[in-house]
Amino acid sequence: MLKSLSTSLIVRGILAVAVGIMALAWPGVTVLALVILFAVYAFMASGLQVVRAFTSRDVGPVFGHLLVGLIDLAAGVLALVWPGPTALVLVLIVGSWAVVTGLFEIVAAFQAGEAAGTRAVYVLGGLVSVAFGVVLFARPGVGAITLALLFGLFNLIYGVSALVQGTELRRAGKTLHSLVRGPDTAGATRGRVHTSSAR
Repeated sequence: MLKSLSTSLIVRGILAVAVGIMALAWPGVTVLALVILFAVYAFMASGLQVVRAFTSRDVGPVFGHLLVGLIDLAAGVLALVWPGPTALVLVLIVGSWAVVTGLFEIVAAFQAGEAAGTRAVYVLGGLVSVAFGVVLFARPGVGAITLALLFGLFNLIYGVSALVQGTELRRAGKTLHSLVRGPDTAGATRGRVHTSSAR
């Protein structure tokens, strides 16, 4: 479970950092190009949420991840439905998506059976997402370039956070795995020695 969660976080972190770099390196981005960039990110994030849902052992997190995945999917589709949206419409879509997914991430952190490390990952990601949405709602009149810069910064922060948390979870999983296998390996070795002595 730790390995699947860490892999999901690392993949999402790499995706977020890549999207963030693209948004920041594209200063003259048009609204339509930003829509496509956001939609691609939302669709891939939706797929990763579905993967996390089916690798979770508890029912609560499964439904939570599926719900967040559906929200990601709906946001991506909604962004593509408007062939030429204004920057204001895109700000409202992205802001709503960030707040809703962030709140669901925070709620998922307090589901029964979640470990402390997993809760920290959800809470941190949720807070970053909600803060991004609040900033957009506070300044709804931002242009495409400003929105691209904000979207890029959000993805860089979220991506680096997910990469760090995913790496730490993978390291913790390897440590736990070695601790669990250690006594078994030692016991098996003692068993073989005992058998050899008996012969």
